[in-house]
Amino acid sequence: MYKFLEQTVEGYMTRNVRTVQRDQNLLALSEMFEQDDFNSYPVEDDGQVVGIVTKFDILKCFAFTPSQMLPRYHDLMSRKIGDVMTPEFIYVSPDTRLTRVLQIMVEHRIRSIIVLDSTQKLVGIVAREDVIAALKATAND
Repeated sequence: MYKFLEQTVEGYMTRNVRTVQRDQNLLALSEMFEQDDFNSYPVEDDGQVVGIVTKFDILKCFAFTPSQMLPRYHDLMSRKIGDVMTPEFIYVSPDTRLTRVLQIMVEHRIRSIIVLDSTQKLVGIVAREDVIAALKATAND
């Protein structure tokens, strides 16, 4: 376990990250979620990360109160990612310790965290599965 304390994001993050654009619709996004089996995608605009969109963001579109009329499925799914994404997102750098990542994930109940370099460029994403892999790998040492 002591070896885990030394591990950083760089050693366990996914480097080839698929991103989405603000102007894509939710139907295309839902198909990407199904195809890739990811929980979130960074949202990019002109090479800069401007938000994150999750499966939960799609589900929130369907949460209605009794006083609201229920729109049709295709009307909701034609909405743009930019309308439902989370523009204030948590990110870490490649040299962030995994202990900090684990703390953030537990505290904020999130499944993955965007990894940005010192110039704010996307370099990866670190997910719960990556942290679990690091715990397992360091437990064997």
